[in-house]
Amino acid sequence: MRAPDRPPPYAHPARLILILSLAPIIGLGIGRFAYALVLPDMRDSLQWSYSAAGFMNTINAVGYLARALLASRMIRRLGLPGTVRWGTLAAIASLVLCASSGNFIVLSFARLLAGVGAAGGFVGGAALAATIAQSRPERANFLLSLFYAGPGLGILSSGLLAPFVLQAFGPGSWWIVWWAMTLLSAVMIIPLLLAPLDSKAVTGHTASTQFSIRPALIYLVGYFLFGAGYIAYMTFMIAYVRDAGGGAAAQSAFWCLIGLSAFVTPWVWRRVLALDRGGLATTIILGVNAIGASLPIFGHSPLLLAISALVFGVAFFAVVGSTTAFVRFNYPPSSWPTAIAAMTISFGIGQTLGPIVVGAITDAVGSLSFALNVSAAMLAAGAILSAFQRKLGQTKVSI
Repeated sequence: MRAPDRPPPYAHPARLILILSLAPIIGLGIGRFAYALVLPDMRDSLQWSYSAAGFMNTINAVGYLARALLASRMIRRLGLPGTVRWGTLAAIASLVLCASSGNFIVLSFARLLAGVGAAGGFVGGAALAATIAQSRPERANFLLSLFYAGPGLGILSSGLLAPFVLQAFGPGSWWIVWWAMTLLSAVMIIPLLLAPLDSKAVTGHTASTQFSIRPALIYLVGYFLFGAGYIAYMTFMIAYVRDAGGGAAAQSAFWCLIGLSAFVTPWVWRRVLALDRGGLATTIILGVNAIGASLPIFGHSPLLLAISALVFGVAFFAVVGSTTAFVRFNYPPSSWPTAIAAMTISFGIGQTLGPIVVGAITDAVGSLSFALNVSAAMLAAGAILSAFQRKLGQTKVSI
């Protein structure tokens, strides 16, 4: 495929993309994933089953999916910068609601709103980051990796915060954790609100094109399996660590290792993300992700769990980056927002089903280990399927 036209240069592309990464840091790293840290205390205090606990991430994924379905329309209306900013503000509003009530319906709405906001910040931010990165073609893959490593900071921050707040205030203090994360997110959003994104990033016209589903169908199915598999690991692994006897320090260390691994992602996968060979890059990265998720099958030792967190984390953040690279290699820039939204929809369907299915399996068999095995198997299946995705060549952007 012919390389797309190079957009006007940006004075500080790395800085702009790092600022954009604050959207998934808040919406995903904190708004979605930090739920796993408070889930055990919420489940005990509110007397939830694992299915009910899983439902909270399912409804979060429903919001994410619904927002992704409307992404093109909202981008046309608000523009990419506006979509990112309003989505991130919605994610912070959801944290306020989580801190304010123990009612199941209110919390469900809060998790729904968190998904809506996270999708807006991610889809708009990814398209905007791809546009900015393309102004430096020789560094484009590295620059994109900066955006996708962003949620690691959210995971790291919440991992340093939540377990010790719970330990300090005792059982039933989950709502205090939500307030602490609300304050942290409110500080983080300030650079995003002040960044000069509008002057050069007016790309709302790019949302008018459509995404061709059939040529990338097998890739979409693989990405669906990634969505279903990863979210189960990220939802229930802290509960798994706690059930194995891990206290606040062990839970914090496990979660922080996942977050820290994100910071090496741009360097570890730089050459792999540059592979313009269909789904090969995703196969390699998702295969490593599956290996990391499967390691707890072999025991509960701290060393094994630490390796699992590191291996899973270093690949987890790169899978989404490989998907954007696939879009960038195979579709013209005018279709990037719509193509990324289509990928996000497939991913969103998977992560909608994953938590509640794994929670139901856990309630049925009484074992988190068995359910996590299912999660690892889905990741492995996604890696295998992605290997069959060929390069699309000169793609027409119509269904």
